Amino acid sequence: MRIDVLTLFPDFIRGCAEVGVVGRAGGRGLLEVVAWNPRDFAPGNYRRVDERPFGGGPGMVMMIDPLRDCLAAARAADPAPARVVHLSPQGRRLTQAVVRELAALPRLVLVCGRYEGVDERFLAAEVDEELSIGDYVLSGGELGAAVVIDAVGRVQEGALNHADSARQDSFEDGLLDCPHFTRPVEHALGGVPAVLRGGDHAAIARWRRQQSLGRTWLRRPDLLARAPLDAADRALLAAFIAAWRADGGDGG
Repeated sequence: MRIDVLTLFPDFIRGCAEVGVVGRAGGRGLLEVVAWNPRDFAPGNYRRVDERPFGGGPGMVMMIDPLRDCLAAARAADPAPARVVHLSPQGRRLTQAVVRELAALPRLVLVCGRYEGVDERFLAAEVDEELSIGDYVLSGGELGAAVVIDAVGRVQEGALNHADSARQDSFEDGLLDCPHFTRPVEHALGGVPAVLRGGDHAAIARWRRQQSLGRTWLRRPDLLARAPLDAADRALLAAFIAAWRADGGDGG
């Protein structure tokens, strides 16, 4: 998969693409991230990419032509069709389901706005959709782009060393992940649950599923309300809630 990023800070994007799982995906030829700077397509000595907004008000607005010419160059660099995404708090919320959707595409172009925003005419004419990583405002779209690159890159087939790692992540089945433990078995902060040390893989799977259901009930009931639970899930969750209340839990 190829991801092109239109950004005034290309070194930031390149740095994000070189480390961790995303860097490994790039090294394995599974993901290519290319950064493009709209300033390189702006005329004049100052390479200006922003202007004052019509109607007054603080801040500056990114201009159409440097962005449009930059996007045209990015499109022309590879024949594969690309979905153009603008990172914006006004967009569709990024979820794991959306990540899977994006990861199945051959190409993405991510547009990182700055200042007060991007000229609306560019967005209307050139952008396929807007994506939000949360209900808050950042200084620009680069952090959002980095989130998308990481989330999409890690689910590329072969990016993770263990094939099941991505499938067991939080949100893959609409629920939060279960707790995880490693050595030592005994510690001043507590011990590892006996079920995880017993070698009964069916019991371990049930425990992990129950913990996933229970954590989601405790921390993100909105997710649980949308999750398709079968009778076995409901029984596991009921047992978790009963144990939690017997242990001193005070709500639910």
